[in-house]
Amino acid sequence: MSDITFKMTAETNVGLVRTNNEDNFIVNPDLASENNWFVPGDAEEVITLGENGCVLVVADGMGGMNAGEVASELAVEGIKAAFSKVEDLSSLVKSADKIESFLKKAVVEADASIKKRLKEDPSTSGMGTTIVLVWVVNTTAHVVWCGDSRAYLFKPDSGIIRLTKDHSYVQELVDSGKLDAELAFDHPNSNIITRSLGDSPTKAQPDYVCRELQKDDVLLLCSDGLCGLCRDEEIGNVMAASEDLGACRDNLIEAALNAGGYDNVTVALMKVI
Repeated sequence: MSDITFKMTAETNVGLVRTNNEDNFIVNPDLASENNWFVPGDAEEVITLGENGCVLVVADGMGGMNAGEVASELAVEGIKAAFSKVEDLSSLVKSADKIESFLKKAVVEADASIKKRLKEDPSTSGMGTTIVLVWVVNTTAHVVWCGDSRAYLFKPDSGIIRLTKDHSYVQELVDSGKLDAELAFDHPNSNIITRSLGDSPTKAQPDYVCRELQKDDVLLLCSDGLCGLCRDEEIGNVMAASEDLGACRDNLIEAALNAGGYDNVTVALMKVI
């Protein structure tokens, strides 16, 4: 067991315009038990990080009524199933390479389960989902994603850092030098994603990054219902001004709603104590 402690919370909101919520999320405060897939009832509860770590997952479904939420649910349940199938997680947590390989494989398998449902149920035609997840082991956050749902790291002394890079048309324009990064947020095609789970004929291609965590660091995972409506600086300002983790969660959702609430918004947070 480590001497690392943390707080964790998560929530989703349908927003102000849509009538159904296509986002899904799951968290596990302690992977020592497969029955721990729940959000802590108190956002201020201090939890000791177990030897197998903790997990946060956010998925943003696409495809209209019913289908989008089916895809995102299959995605998060696929990640849950991947962890549940491992008989001895301690054999993975000792190696960053093994963790990366496992997480990428879990996302690919979730993608396969969505494609299987697409073949079996014509009513879900066109459905897909983004996904972003983090597995925190000891002092390291291992992040895997596919699409434009994001992971951020907030550090009280230096502000917000975006850990993920969107798999999107606009991000490709930025990477190729055809678009200034400052103009990306307001680009009219910012909703076009280039990688996702389910709706592509090719196998999912998730990316991976890892980051060391320090005391008072806060990890944020979110759907684009937040980061598509609030700039990174705005998100960072909200996090800096929030007194506790529960307030941070509520204030981030409120910021998205105040910015128009045009999309479902989901946030999952972990703070290193």
